[in-house]
Amino acid sequence: MKDTAHFVHWFRSAAPYIHGFRNKTFVIAFGGELVSDGGFVQLAHDVNLLNSLGVRLVLVHGVRPQVEARLTENGATIRYVSGLRVTDDAALACVKEAAGTVRVEIEALLSLGVANTPMAGADIRVASGNFVTAKPIGVIEGVDLLHTGEVRKIDAAAIRRRLDQHDIVLLSPIGYSPTGEIFNLSLEDVATQAAVELAADKLIFLMDTEGVPGKGRTIRSALTVSEARQMLEQNRKLPEDVGYYLPCTVAACTQGVKRAHLISRKRDGALLSELFTRDGVGTMVSPTPLETLRPASIDDVGGILGLIEPLEREGILVRRSRELLEMEIERFLILESDGVVAGCAALYPFPEEQAAELACLAVSQEFRGRGFGDLLLAAAEKNGKKAGFKRLFVLTTRTEHWFEERGFVDSSPDRLPQRKQALYNYKRKSKVLEKQL
Repeated sequence: MKDTAHFVHWFRSAAPYIHGFRNKTFVIAFGGELVSDGGFVQLAHDVNLLNSLGVRLVLVHGVRPQVEARLTENGATIRYVSGLRVTDDAALACVKEAAGTVRVEIEALLSLGVANTPMAGADIRVASGNFVTAKPIGVIEGVDLLHTGEVRKIDAAAIRRRLDQHDIVLLSPIGYSPTGEIFNLSLEDVATQAAVELAADKLIFLMDTEGVPGKGRTIRSALTVSEARQMLEQNRKLPEDVGYYLPCTVAACTQGVKRAHLISRKRDGALLSELFTRDGVGTMVSPTPLETLRPASIDDVGGILGLIEPLEREGILVRRSRELLEMEIERFLILESDGVVAGCAALYPFPEEQAAELACLAVSQEFRGRGFGDLLLAAAEKNGKKAGFKRLFVLTTRTEHWFEERGFVDSSPDRLPQRKQALYNYKRKSKVLEKQL
C-alpha cells in the first residue's frame, strides 16, 4: 500500500509536466559513447515514452569514439585544436563510415519492439537526411582544420514537416555545402543550432558528468544564464564535458530556447527523472529565474485550491470555497516555480486602522525548505508598506514560532481591527500576532 501511495503521489506530481510537454519540441544530444557502450537501449525506451506522450523529438548523436577506433586501426594521426578534430582526408573517410554505422544502429534500436519491454508495440518512424548545411571552420591557432566545419544553416522547415508527421528526427554530426562538400561537425554545434532554429522548448545534453558541480559534491540543480555565464567567466575548473556543453546552453537560452539541461548518460532513467520531477537529477539552465512572484489571476484558482486543501484538512488553514477564492483572487500573491504554483499568500486591508491581515500563507510540500515562505512574506510586507499600512497581523494555530522568528510579536483579539474582531472564531482560538511595518 505504501508503494502504491508513493506511485500515486509521484504520478499526480508528474501530471502537470505530462500535460505541459505535449506538442513541445525537445532536442536531445548525446555522444557516440552512449551507442558504443550499449546505453542507448535504455534511452530508446525513454524516447519512445516521450514520443507516445506527444513530445516532438530531435536526436543529435556524436561519433567521436567510433572515429577514434577507426583511425587507430588504420594507424592514422589523431590531432585536435581547441577541442576540435583536424579532419584530413583519412579522418573524413572514418567520420563518414562511423556516422553511417551509428545512424543505422540508432534507427534499428528505435525500431525495436520486444515484448514485455517499454518498446512493445512501438511504431516509431525515424527521419534523417541533409538537414544541415555547413561551411569550413578554417584556421584556428595557426592550424587549418581542413574538413572540420561549423553549422551554416539548419533546414528547420523540413524538420518541422517531419515532426508534424510524428516522426523522430535524427541528425548526425555531418554537414553539406551547396557545392557538395562534406564537413565533420561537433554534435554540440549541431544540437545548439538546431534548437535555436526550431525555437525548441528544451535542449538536453547527455554527458559523463551528473551536471554542473556546486559546493562540495553537490550538483547545481538550476542556473540562470547570467549565473552560468559568470561561472564560465570566472574560469572555474569544470569537468571537460561541462566545459563543452555549458556555453552551448547559454548560447541557446539567449537565442530563444526556453530551457537547457545537462544530465548524466550513465544514470538509468535520468532523462525521465530530470523532466518529470520537481528537482530533477542534473542541471537546468534558464534565461530567467525559475521562481516568479506575481499577483494571482482567476486562472490560478485551481492551483491555489490544490495548494491549500491539504492544509485545510489538517486544520492549519480556514476553509475557503472556490467561489470565495474567485471573489477574493485580487487579494492573493502567487509564487510560481517553472510554471507551477508553489506558494501563495493573501493580504486583506483594513484602511480604517491602517492595518492589513496576512492570510492563507502556504507553500507546497514539494517546495518547502527553499525559503519560499520568506519570499511571500517579504512581498506581502512590501505591498502593505506601499499601500500605507502601519502594521501587519496574522492569525495562526500552528505556525506561531515561524512568524515570531520573523519579527512578529504576540497580540490579542482585542487588538484586531473592529471588522475582524466581529469575525474572530473563539472556538478555533487562533493566536494573534502582529508586526509593525
